[in-house]
Formats: sequence, structure tokens, C-alpha cells
Amino acid sequence: MMYICSRTKIAFQLRYFIELSYKGTFYHGWQAQPKAISIQESLNKALTTIFRKTIDVVGAGRTDAGVHAEQLFAHVDVSEDFDKNDLVYKLNSLLPSDIVIQNIFATSDKAHARFDATSRSYEYRIFLGRNPFLIDTTWQLINKKLNVDKMNEAAQILLTYTDFKSFSKTKTDVKTYNCDVRKAVWVQSGGLLTFYITADRFLRNMVRAIVGTLLDVGLEKITLEKFREIIESRERCNAGTSAPAKGLFLTQVTYPKTIFIHE
Repeated sequence: MMYICSRTKIAFQLRYFIELSYKGTFYHGWQAQPKAISIQESLNKALTTIFRKTIDVVGAGRTDAGVHAEQLFAHVDVSEDFDKNDLVYKLNSLLPSDIVIQNIFATSDKAHARFDATSRSYEYRIFLGRNPFLIDTTWQLINKKLNVDKMNEAAQILLTYTDFKSFSKTKTDVKTYNCDVRKAVWVQSGGLLTFYITADRFLRNMVRAIVGTLLDVGLEKITLEKFREIIESRERCNAGTSAPAKGLFLTQVTYPKTIFIHE
């Protein structure tokens, strides 16, 4: 049970969702790991400093090294009273400038940042040419002629399948390779070519492997029929090379409204 002392004062609520954004260029992904700087480790340290006890957050997913997030959620259990706005301010004061806390939400005690997520959306950004201001956030392709219409035809094929083992890292602990892909489309605006994809879940390296394979379609190295064969083979070695991490953004994670406690 939760009691509210004021509009922003929170008491007796054990679980909270932290909404954050980050530029992943200088991090070894989300997950804490030995001898490497990660987003999770940085957030844990900041919370531990503020509450003066060890705190570990649980993220909605694990972005790879160099991947960015416009929106990601992590849940944390805190027993002390705290002012939500004050905590956001303190966290942003302690964290590096490339990690930003956007908001904190009270949730039901059993809400889970990873398992309760109903969809995740990614964007992969390609710049056709050179742009010094987008070096860290786009894959820059020079003198490449892409058939974007064919790439979109292939992207629509993704929506007719559920097993995406061909686009997953081989050494992974998942029990199933099934994903419900609900959206997959390329959109070009000037020199920026962006791939939008939404699904209930994603496998490790899945989006980057899909982008690399769709690029082979756009370069007309493989046909649409070959693209289907790659998916049906369930063999990662048949798919294209993974696109560089720096062009990938996690843009949205959605949850049932019922897990949030309205103040």
C-alpha cells in the first residue's frame, strides 16, 4: 500500500520505475559487468550514493555496447520516504551528462520493468553521405545506391514470421526465438534513412542483424525470396553482417497502465 503526503512526496511505496535516456557511445551496454563501464552500474552507483546503501536496478532490456536509448525503464525497490522531483534532480547531478533521468513513477509492488513490458520500439539510423555531427549516432554510408522500395518489401515479410533465430546471437539463454513483430518500415528524409521496428520482444543482436540483411536486399545482393529462405533456415550464418551499434536507438517501451499508481 502507498500513502501520499503531498503532490510529490512519496511514502511506503516499495517499487518505482525510473525512466531514463542515454547516449551509449562510451558505455559497454546496459548491463553491469566486471572491468567495464555500463549504464546500469552508473545508475546503481548514483542511487547507492543518495540512499547510502547498496541499490541494484532492473532494466527493461539489455542494450549492447554503443547502442543508445531515448527511453528505457528500470525498476528499483526503496523503503525510505523521498521526494520524487528531488530524487530526479539529485540523480541528474551525480550521473554523467550522457545519462539523463526523465521521470520516476510509483508502481504496484510486483511490477517488473522487463517482464511487464508489452512492446519495445527501435530505430536504426543510416546517413547516406558524411555528416561530422552524426558520427556517433548514425551508420554513414558513402556512394551506396540502395533500393529502399525493395528494403520495405523485405521488411514487410518480417511481419509474416514469428521465429527469428536467424537474426539472433547463437550463444544466448532464451527458451524461444519467437517474437511478435508488429511494425517494420524504412523511411527516408533527405540523407537520413531510418528503420522503424516494434515487437513484443527482441533477441540479442536481432535488430542489427535484420538491418544488415535488409541492406543486402537494398544493395540487390540478395532477392526477396532469398530473404525468406534466410529467415526459414534458422541459421545466423545465413543472414547478413550486423549493422554497427552506433546507429541503433531504443525509442520506446510500453506497459499496461494498470501497473502505475496515479498520485
